[in-house]
Amino acid sequence: MNGKRVLVGVTGGIAAYKSVELVRLLRRAGAEVQVVVTRAATEFITPMTLQAISGRVVRQQLFDPVNEAAMGHIELARWADLVLVAPASADFMARLAAGMADDLLTTLSLATEAPLVLAPAMNRAMWRNPATRENVARLIRRGIRMWGPAVGDQACGEQGPGRMLEPAQLIDQVQRLLAGGLFSDVQLLITAGPTREAIDPVRFLSNRSSGKMGYALARSFAAQGALVTLVSGPVSLQEPPGINCVQVETALQMRAAVMERVAACNIFVACAAVADYRPLEVMARKIKKQAQRLRIELIRNPDILAEVAAMDVAPFTLGFAAETERPVEQAEQKRISKGVDAIAANLVAAAEGGFERDENALTLLWEGGRKQLPMMEKGLLADELVKQMAEIYAKKG
Repeated sequence: MNGKRVLVGVTGGIAAYKSVELVRLLRRAGAEVQVVVTRAATEFITPMTLQAISGRVVRQQLFDPVNEAAMGHIELARWADLVLVAPASADFMARLAAGMADDLLTTLSLATEAPLVLAPAMNRAMWRNPATRENVARLIRRGIRMWGPAVGDQACGEQGPGRMLEPAQLIDQVQRLLAGGLFSDVQLLITAGPTREAIDPVRFLSNRSSGKMGYALARSFAAQGALVTLVSGPVSLQEPPGINCVQVETALQMRAAVMERVAACNIFVACAAVADYRPLEVMARKIKKQAQRLRIELIRNPDILAEVAAMDVAPFTLGFAAETERPVEQAEQKRISKGVDAIAANLVAAAEGGFERDENALTLLWEGGRKQLPMMEKGLLADELVKQMAEIYAKKG
């Protein structure tokens, strides 16, 4: 990060104390750092402390008679190679989402053309509040990155999502972002996990997908600079930091979430194991164990991948084919019939890899090409798949 100019915004919250270490680590890595604080931030940490660590006068006021005489907020917006707001409070994100420019930090955030990153920090209930979730989704749609929050103990004594990422974690993300990536600023939409199709209020049809491969891919694409939205079925995995996560349960809900967002994406990755069928009728009450046999009529679910690939202006599409026999042959048939750009075939129900495992192996197929990725940990496999995808995507133009 030698010579890179990072503007660190600090908003009101107990996590503001972490900003001191963040600034110290940024300078240690060679970056030039300018700190801008909100009025609420000064209730938690003094500008003098941040000035001593950053080596620059901390900026606070929008209408500063010294700096604003020369349009200081515009100067700051142009100066930065990166604007990182850490911590970013719920109030700050709400004002930014509304397009407000009522203080120095929101004003320069609107004026900058540099990458803008928010590291949220707040109480778990505030993070989960629908208003906050809507603001987060709106900001991400505008290309603003979210790094965090983490899950853990909070200053209020509660536990859950809302902790600001640790400074060392943020530094790692900053280094990756400033170094660029194979998918820098590419809008990517990915599905992961299984779907559940209700039979009655207590039973459902589903499959063995754990979501590990999809979540690993989301992290790998994000690490290469992609702006990732993850539509996830029900899994027991933590939401990856810096990624907009949309939680769904059924195939129809997943389709609705995808179709609502797909027009804004450059790449669509269909990694979810979507149920092929759902019950035609969902019982309002629990089915009692009485008859020796029970018939449940099923109806076919929509094929989300095929529908996206058939759009008039379709994104680049990557599908997955989980097969119990002849995976490569059957995957190639799916690639052609659905009209997708590439498809990854994997053998499930085998001795190694596949569903509910930490390892997997894939064969990536595209028009005129094939790449075998051997058995490895899913995180490493995702990294290799993303590298190969970059070559195919570049050739596709």
